[in-house]
Amino acid sequence: MREDKALFARLGKSSKKFSLVATAASLMLASLATSAMAADCADKKKICEARDKLSLSEGLVLTSPADQHDVFVFKKRELPSRPKVGLALGGGGARGAAHVGALKVLEKEGIKFDYITGTSIGAVVGGLYSAGVPLKDMESAFESGKLMRNFMTVPLTFRIAVAPVLFVPRLFGSKPYDGLYRGNKFRNYVRKDITVHELDIEELKVPFSAVSLNLVDGNPYMIQRGNLGFAMQASTAVPGLRKPVEVDDKLLVDGGVICNLPVKQCREMGADIVIAINIDHPFTNQDKNVFRRVGSVAQRMLDWDLYTLDKAQADIADVAIHPDTSGISLISRSKKDARKGIIAGEKAAKDALPSIRKTLSAYGIVTNQTNNEPVAEASAAVE
Repeated sequence: MREDKALFARLGKSSKKFSLVATAASLMLASLATSAMAADCADKKKICEARDKLSLSEGLVLTSPADQHDVFVFKKRELPSRPKVGLALGGGGARGAAHVGALKVLEKEGIKFDYITGTSIGAVVGGLYSAGVPLKDMESAFESGKLMRNFMTVPLTFRIAVAPVLFVPRLFGSKPYDGLYRGNKFRNYVRKDITVHELDIEELKVPFSAVSLNLVDGNPYMIQRGNLGFAMQASTAVPGLRKPVEVDDKLLVDGGVICNLPVKQCREMGADIVIAINIDHPFTNQDKNVFRRVGSVAQRMLDWDLYTLDKAQADIADVAIHPDTSGISLISRSKKDARKGIIAGEKAAKDALPSIRKTLSAYGIVTNQTNNEPVAEASAAVE
């Protein structure tokens, strides 16, 4: 009997040890499985990103800035009896709210577009509009400040202050591309919070292209295929502010440094009539005392560069809408500035309506104003 008790005691201790070992083994296996799943998810994410960037690469079309020859060709052109209508949206950061205001007026007028091109913030608004995102959603994104907060995940002043800390990994061999922000959060924001879809450009309701510059060869490219989120990220990668997007042998950045108002690019897509929206600061004479302010000269030179870049492009637009975005910083996250931009866009578009109506009606393209009826068929004349 004592021997049986001793035997059961030993078996009990053994079973406890076995149970502990089994539990530990289970925990270890669970941990390994979790790690494997996490690694698998990370690998799948990398594979998906690589796939998306590959399709982006296949959709790159070489283009060039507009020049005086393009202006000459534009003035000598002959339009077909049923011309295609295009929309070109310029870059300008937070001033992109003006695009939304102008589009509200054009949409109410019943104007339909066969092609849309955009650079930088114009690529964001144009891409979302091509995808069928309601203007009220875009208006809310600007006015709430969410869009610009996701464009710059932390205030620029703070990011510059901690820049020396961000430099530390380079001391240990890390060699990331130059830029204060990666841009991934912005890409995910426009993909999930606004469109709620993982869209490719070729799936959009209206043919669309985002304009970007390749740092490697210095040439601008139109992105006409591939993941819309990556296309927006590339076209808004402001040099020095956001890191470039690597696609095969190319490094893509904001196209605004060379094709800020992509009218020529819209024509290259197939548009015969182009309505352009230019959201740069108006370039007007300034009192010389203005340039006593710190940074005023550099700002003036930036305004001049954009003005000269955009002039040739605006000259080959049939109608150029130019909202007064004075005082709105490129990187403003102010709700007040967003509202100001939307109102400016609405006013400028309303002022341009007589010219737009005259241009379109000359080719039989009716609008709500010229037809007094809902224009469900307004685009039939351009299809």
